[in-house]
Amino acid sequence: MLNFIFKTIFKFFGILSLPSLHRLGAALGWIIYYCSPKSAVTIKNNIKTSSLAKNSAQFKQILNANIAESGKAVLETIAIWQKKEADILPLVSQVHGWKIVKDALKRGKGIIFLTPHLGCFEITSIYYGSKHPITVLYRPPKIKLLRQFILQGRTRKGVTLAEANASGVRKLMQALKRNEAIGILPDQIPATGEGEWADFFGKPAYTMTLASKLAEKTGATVIMAFGERLANGAGFDIHITRLDSIATTTLVNQAIEQQIALKPTQYLWQYDRHKQRRHALGKLDSANE
Repeated sequence: MLNFIFKTIFKFFGILSLPSLHRLGAALGWIIYYCSPKSAVTIKNNIKTSSLAKNSAQFKQILNANIAESGKAVLETIAIWQKKEADILPLVSQVHGWKIVKDALKRGKGIIFLTPHLGCFEITSIYYGSKHPITVLYRPPKIKLLRQFILQGRTRKGVTLAEANASGVRKLMQALKRNEAIGILPDQIPATGEGEWADFFGKPAYTMTLASKLAEKTGATVIMAFGERLANGAGFDIHITRLDSIATTTLVNQAIEQQIALKPTQYLWQYDRHKQRRHALGKLDSANE
């Protein structure tokens, strides 16, 4: 019964236009904000910690916009999982920096796409996969019911999923050796032993080392990409930036910070990267000694 309800809701959002989704999403964002005090505190604290707001008026502007943008992100993600590529690709208005991709493919070392929780990160892999193969790392959600929707929604033409385990990492390596692209969410909190503590907006965050290790082993071109959500449901602009080095987790976080600064209202601030999870506390203590 629950599965049927989820399918019905997801299909409903899948048939809505992007402007309609974003209007509903903006309202949903405020509902979530008021119904989840813990999440509200996390959002406010993370925006303050980032120092991207230079005064109280700017802080309020970023906060209010982010609440609405977060709701839009939820509904557009569900809709994208339901829609066909033919309906999704026209939503991409412009791609800034595509020449970087062309140059990277000519190098023949593969491409590592780092896509933070900024804007519409779902659309970047679908767009790239429509042109060239890409293998995307993903971590199965704790809610089992959502797994089938994620697998169905993210498995597209040219897009292969690799689970975040040893087998998945081998898939990523193989793709890079074939001069293909891989996609990684660099600001996702890694599992035990898969990260290091590094500053993120001035506070320690347990940061994955996988992307840095893959870049070192393969010499792949590292690219930061995000899908900027345009106003009034007008679509998305994809921004592509080449990174000189991600040799350390500090450099990884600095690159993420620079991307967020371009569009701070569209970052997933309720994602608490500074949470001190039990498995990483010992590593933090050691780093501080």
